Amino acid sequence: MDVSLTTPALLFPAISLLLLAYTNRFLTIAGLIRNLHQKYQDHPDTDVKAQISNLKKRVTLIKNMQLFGIVSLLLCVVSMFAIYETWQTLGSIIFGVSLVLLMVSLILSIIEIQISVNALNIQLKNIEND
Repeated sequence: MDVSLTTPALLFPAISLLLLAYTNRFLTIAGLIRNLHQKYQDHPDTDVKAQISNLKKRVTLIKNMQLFGIVSLLLCVVSMFAIYETWQTLGSIIFGVSLVLLMVSLILSIIEIQISVNALNIQLKNIEND
């Protein structure tokens, strides 16, 4: 397959939107952690501590999602440079690596969503049992 200079550029809007979504997730979770931490400081509770632990895992996943997304974007730029310099094979390989890193970022996103949904289901089960 022949990769042109514009092929890696096609990922720029997608990766930018993903990074924005990841940042929004991160900010939301950071707010939750701050609130739960204050709640735990006022009244120590094992449920709150477990929720904070769950959110800590999610923050780590989001950090890695962002890392892989940023490196993917960086490699797209490097790929474009290689193609611009007419290093077609190198540019194609780097672009392929960029796509793999983007897939890793998306897989981590799926895992983070599953953890989030499981936590919400536990909350809903507690409400139903009350």
